[in-house]
Amino acid sequence: MGLPREDQEQNGGEEFIDKQKLAAPIKSVVDKYRLLPEFLKVRGLVKQHLDSFNYFVNIGIKKIVRANDRIVSNFDPGIYLRFKDVRIGEPGAMVDSFLEKLNPHMCRLSDMTYAAPIFVNIEYIHGSHDQKTKVEKNDVIIGRMPIMLRSCQCVLSGKNEAELARLGECPLDPGGYFIVKGTEKVILIQEQLSKNRIIIGTDKKGNINASVTSSTETTKSKTVIQMEKGKMYLFLNQFAKKIPIMVVLKAMGMESDQEVVQMVGRDPQYSAMLLPSIEECASHEIYTQQQALDYLEAQVKRSSYAGAPVKENRALTILRDVFLANVPVYKNNFHPKCIYVGVMLRRMMEAMLNKDTMDDRDYVGNKRLELSGQLISLLFEDLFKTMIADVQKRIDITITKQSRSSRFDIAQFLVKDIITNGLERALSTGNWDLKRFKMSRKGVSQVLARLSFIASLGHMTRISPQLMKSRKVSGPRALQPSQWGMLCPCDTPEGESCGLVKNLALMTHVTTDEEENPLITLCYCLGVEDLELLSGEELHTPNSFLVMVNGLILGKHRRPQHFADAMRKLRRAGKIGEFVSVFVNEKQHVVYIASDGGRVCRPLVIADKGISRIKEHHMRELMVSLTFVFNPKAVTSKTHLCSFLYQGWSSHF
Repeated sequence: MGLPREDQEQNGGEEFIDKQKLAAPIKSVVDKYRLLPEFLKVRGLVKQHLDSFNYFVNIGIKKIVRANDRIVSNFDPGIYLRFKDVRIGEPGAMVDSFLEKLNPHMCRLSDMTYAAPIFVNIEYIHGSHDQKTKVEKNDVIIGRMPIMLRSCQCVLSGKNEAELARLGECPLDPGGYFIVKGTEKVILIQEQLSKNRIIIGTDKKGNINASVTSSTETTKSKTVIQMEKGKMYLFLNQFAKKIPIMVVLKAMGMESDQEVVQMVGRDPQYSAMLLPSIEECASHEIYTQQQALDYLEAQVKRSSYAGAPVKENRALTILRDVFLANVPVYKNNFHPKCIYVGVMLRRMMEAMLNKDTMDDRDYVGNKRLELSGQLISLLFEDLFKTMIADVQKRIDITITKQSRSSRFDIAQFLVKDIITNGLERALSTGNWDLKRFKMSRKGVSQVLARLSFIASLGHMTRISPQLMKSRKVSGPRALQPSQWGMLCPCDTPEGESCGLVKNLALMTHVTTDEEENPLITLCYCLGVEDLELLSGEELHTPNSFLVMVNGLILGKHRRPQHFADAMRKLRRAGKIGEFVSVFVNEKQHVVYIASDGGRVCRPLVIADKGISRIKEHHMRELMVSLTFVFNPKAVTSKTHLCSFLYQGWSSHF
């Protein structure tokens, strides 16, 4: 395909090309619209679901098994079983003791579940007492995992149109759903507040609080610090009643009141607000770490089981593992946790002095979308831990028997029904009842709407709200300015769900988790001063900003704008993930870096000094079907990039 006639002039048999025109930026919106179909060809229509499930299958399931890899007998610690590795096989079912391969069409017709076996490699102790031998077994099946259509484990992955037709599938079907007992089931996207982030809000009585919903591979918890009648208290499920915050800080080793005041800030207003809490701690006659731990020990909730043994140092264990679980504690060094509490207290005090610093819960940057991969991951983690507890119980019952005729073999106790039935039941009923994580949701999965092609696509991009639909609230239903380009303003149902049930816009991308350790190393290389080396006094010096990666405080930087620019240049050069968000918050004096999953973002065209980087020659390459790279995508979970909406303004489009 040649150039248009106006760009060609035959001059002495040579072809003349207007290079100036080819290098000129694209100006009209109509010309830029040609990027849309090309972007969708690259990305697909339900890529967010496929990416999320692929991440769980390849990385997430391994992390869960690694965090819970040992089953040890309570009566004989020498008897154990260890999970070495886990993988998901090809979709298949046992028919007459033979493993028969499955395809989706076969499952639809015969009312079967399109699932694949979960294989584990195990190492365990065989026998007991004096006759113990270590045994290794590979490819032991512990259950069956329902497989998402068109994911990396699906037989349809990478097939061309002719191969799809032979398997009885429509080439235009985007996938992104499951087949359970012959029925097509789609997991709705769930809207949640950000995990591991400080959210400043108010309760029903108007008391200001700072809440953090912590989520790690091993623990999920919610920590709330609330101000009541001028005093600050910690609310945590493990304690029977509210705990004065100064007692918590003393229990973590910060015994000096002066150090706490320095950590929050030397401003006299902050000191005055902290004084009632300091006085309350003194009224309980708590001055040392041991006194604070003894006080907390008395407030720990007793176990509901009558025969459960009482453990020692429970208060310290709760502070280390449950309280702000997203901040790790190494060798009982609570200094990073104390600083995190100090930042939470400072944010609360700023909110009391200036209401504008409160967090807007309806802002898209404070939300995360849980996709099918995260929801299946939570369900699998709950079922896997239930299976481990069941196996441990069986081992202990067998060991305590006085007479045993056969040799003791742990591998026979691995029951595959718990995981298989649990996953199948949740997907078929749509009820996610996970008491371990205090989660009870109805209608998470629904039967895929097949009234039309558009209806099924709309069903797979639907976002289910976290609020009850019957609540008469206007804030969450209103159209937010931050939803522009992220969520569809038109596609929402009538009636009580209006404005609560939303749909993703066509070009929206939902991020999946990226490894944060390389990012943390990079931040230190770019001049971030380590938190361990900072005193409370140095935290809030006027010209330095704190640096937070996925809600974890790394340290501070003296040149925040220079640091943020360096990170953005590395992102644009492809050295770090294209979906890593970098945001400098001038009000809070914090640089936020995010690489977690569930953030909503959309593609932007880069503009240098108001001039678009997309030139005429790029559009010509599109016309002749050459590859066009969409890189990078500006992540707008929290960004201060200025996007202009109309032609004629300095444009990002």
